[in-house]
Amino acid sequence: MKHWFMENKILKAKYGSDKTPLKLGELEIPCYVLEDGTRVFSGRSIQKVLDSSKPGNSWLPSFFKKSLVFNRIYGGENSFIDRINNPIKFSRIDAGGSQSATNGYEVTLLIDICSAIIDANRGGEFEEQNMVTNADIIIRSVAKVGIIALVDEATGYQYDREKHELQRILKAYIAEELLPWQKRFPDIYYKELFRLNGWEFTITGIKKRPGVIGAWTNKLIYEQLPKGVLEELKSKIPKSESGNKTARYHQFLTLDMGEPNLTAQIKLCFDYRTT
Repeated sequence: MKHWFMENKILKAKYGSDKTPLKLGELEIPCYVLEDGTRVFSGRSIQKVLDSSKPGNSWLPSFFKKSLVFNRIYGGENSFIDRINNPIKFSRIDAGGSQSATNGYEVTLLIDICSAIIDANRGGEFEEQNMVTNADIIIRSVAKVGIIALVDEATGYQYDREKHELQRILKAYIAEELLPWQKRFPDIYYKELFRLNGWEFTITGIKKRPGVIGAWTNKLIYEQLPKGVLEELKSKIPKSESGNKTARYHQFLTLDMGEPNLTAQIKLCFDYRTT
């Protein structure tokens, strides 16, 4: 995706901050996802993670022009050099009011840079050992994470991984004695709601689950129970000082009648889906 023709366009970072860096072994580098979906590192953070002591905001272009590493890369449109010379201007979420636009670089460029540094070192053309060491750490760390992600995707384990992460998140917000109740709605219930709306059922998606799902659950499940049940449940739920509900409706259903009917209604939703 080209960005350099939009010289006056400053994209906004929608996700990421200095406080949530990507961890690569013992190294850390802040990362961002821009409003158009591009994943970037800032030029300064690339310089820092490679442990370069060279000064200046435009370190990357000047470094490669003066370094013999330049001999290890190729030119042309949308090439390594082209992307280095044409950073993506973006504004960070955590930037101060007077902070100017940040120079960003698409994240895979870091891997190209590390590969070029390692190749140049092997050829005797680059001897800044601290940068070579960090480049090697980055390459190895990304390779390990990448192969794990590929295996998880190929085997389908990624969905179990998301489920375990959901449990971890729930434990942070729900008292231990109430945790068994939350499984009244199976994972497939939420997974189908996400699928039908084109949402990704991922760790990020789970954390940011749209509030509208609560309204849909009322409509699809609780309003289908006998008349008056939902109103009675609403009256029983205690609220916090801020007016928020402190429990789930299904925690107040009776075991002999309420729970079986709730389970049957959830199942009915899936029966409709499969017919």
